[in-house]
Order: sequence, then C-alpha cells, then structure tokens
Amino acid sequence: MLKWSKLLLPFCFLYIISGCSEADLQGAQMDYEETKKMVVDILKTDDGKKAIQEVMSDEKLKQQLVMDQVVVKDTIEQTLTSDKGMEFWKKAYSDPKFAEGVAKSMQKENATLMKNLMNDPDYRSKMVELMKDPELQKEVQDTLKSTEYRAYMEKVVSETFENPLFKAKIEDLLMKAAAETKTGKKEEATGA
Repeated sequence: MLKWSKLLLPFCFLYIISGCSEADLQGAQMDYEETKKMVVDILKTDDGKKAIQEVMSDEKLKQQLVMDQVVVKDTIEQTLTSDKGMEFWKKAYSDPKFAEGVAKSMQKENATLMKNLMNDPDYRSKMVELMKDPELQKEVQDTLKSTEYRAYMEKVVSETFENPLFKAKIEDLLMKAAAETKTGKKEEATGA
C-alpha cells in the first residue's frame, strides 16, 4: 500500500499541473500586474516604509551590501585603468567645464593634503633637501633671469594694477594713510 501511495502522489501532482490552461496563465499574468500594483502601493505607505527600514537595518543585509560595494569598487578601478577608460578620461578632461568641475570638487581635499604634507617632517626635510640642490638653484636663477619670465612678470603686474578689486584696495589704503597723516599733523600742531 505504501508503495502505491509513493507512485500515486507524483502522478496526482503532474495531473494537477497539466490541468492549467492558457486562460489560467493569462489570469496569472493579470494577477501578477495587480499584485505588482498592490505591492507598490503598500511600499508607499508608512507601514511599508517602516518595513523597508527594518529590512535595511538587518546586519546580514548590511554585510551583503558592503561586499557588493567592494565588487563595485573593483569594477570601477578595472574600468578606469583599462585602455577604454583612459581614452574616456582624456576626452572628458579635454572639456574645460568638466575639468573645472573636477578641480573645484577636489579643491578642499587638495588643500587638506597640502597642509598635512607641510606638517609632515619627512616631507618637509625632502623639500628642503630639494631646494638646496645646486642644479635646482641654478635652474631657478636662470628662469628668473630669462626675458620670458621678466615679460611674464610685467604682464602679471600690469594685469594686477588694472584689476578693479586691486584698485579699490589701493585707493582704500591711500585714503587711510592720508587720514592718518592728516590726524598726525593736527596732533603735532595742537601738541606743540
């Protein structure tokens, strides 16, 4: 009897499955769409949001996400160092707006890096050593004496004097100096 029940059970299961018709499959498809809409509606409710928060606070899920982040990081690194990646970055950096955006986004980090390097004794000693190098000193002197550098400095000074902000600052300083001189002369005249 037990032998017959073992054989009968799989046949019954196959009979039930084969009884599904196309109409049943279409109904299942309709049920899927309705179920999908219902799930989306549920997720939009406060209870649905709380459920998602509970799921996201699960430690196992967090660990899985962290592992996925490692995969993402590795993928990005491989993409950036590939030939196609290098070609993409060359094209991207040729766009002045893109290059400016990247420079601005990294400006704070670069300033922090430079400040940290200036406080690093090893870095400072290497910089002093580099500056004391006779070849470097000769190159700097040659550069400072060159006509190109002098023309460049002349241009920079001219542009600085023509800058409205610089003009306003100089005017402010001259007005303060004139006022201090005038006040000083009055004090001498009244004090003498």
